Amino acid sequence: MPVSCRKPIVAVPADLRQFEGALWHATPNQYVNAALKVADVMSFIVPAFEEGNDVETILDRVDGVLVSGAVSNVHPSLYGREATEADGPFDHGRDATSLPMIRRAIERGIPLLAICRGIQELNVALGGTLASEIQDQPGNWDHRKPDVPDRDAMYAIRQPVFVKEGSCIADFLGFAGEVQVNSLHRQAIAKTAPRLKVEATAADGTIEAVSVIDAKNFAVGVQWHPEYWAETDAPSGALFRAFGDAARAYAASTSGETSAPVARTA
Repeated sequence: MPVSCRKPIVAVPADLRQFEGALWHATPNQYVNAALKVADVMSFIVPAFEEGNDVETILDRVDGVLVSGAVSNVHPSLYGREATEADGPFDHGRDATSLPMIRRAIERGIPLLAICRGIQELNVALGGTLASEIQDQPGNWDHRKPDVPDRDAMYAIRQPVFVKEGSCIADFLGFAGEVQVNSLHRQAIAKTAPRLKVEATAADGTIEAVSVIDAKNFAVGVQWHPEYWAETDAPSGALFRAFGDAARAYAASTSGETSAPVARTA
């Protein structure tokens, strides 16, 4: 197929999971489904090896990076803290795969969308820190996933975040101010990495979205889950479409074609 006809391809770092006694390199369907149906891009799942992945070779072949949420947490040793059992579960293969990929995607100007664990990885990759069990801090809401069996109820859009005027998130959504989201987490950004700009916060001050200040291209992280309702919720869909547009523009630029300009990132 000619380059001009093909869909962009995005790399999705896998989680290392165990099913029926075997290890699997996997990613939740909700992310790759939103990538395909809303961003209109194809996904390549990148195995979560602790060593051996050649980041440059992977990035040479893709037009974007989508960093998903996960059951596991970033290992505290990667941001200068001693790990406790309460900080887990951990996935060393995911950490070793996604953090270098995030750094190099930004440096190379490859579009990056980081969601949930992804925004936390983005912050750590650029020198920030994380806070655990944020619901136990005075004045904080309980942002954890509701204890319900139904996944639609679990990921229900249920809380406001406040998007800053002049932010790239506001550009993508077409407005600033309050937007309803589905933010499900017990960890969050503590110290913001120097290269990150806060784009949105929850009412309790929890950082819910960031962008990379000096990025050459789309480089955004959100703590909430736009992928889950991307086909039906307008703000969620807008974020994925903006990511897809950035991937298409990047693919066109690397093939020598022209494309519409990509929305700014900071």
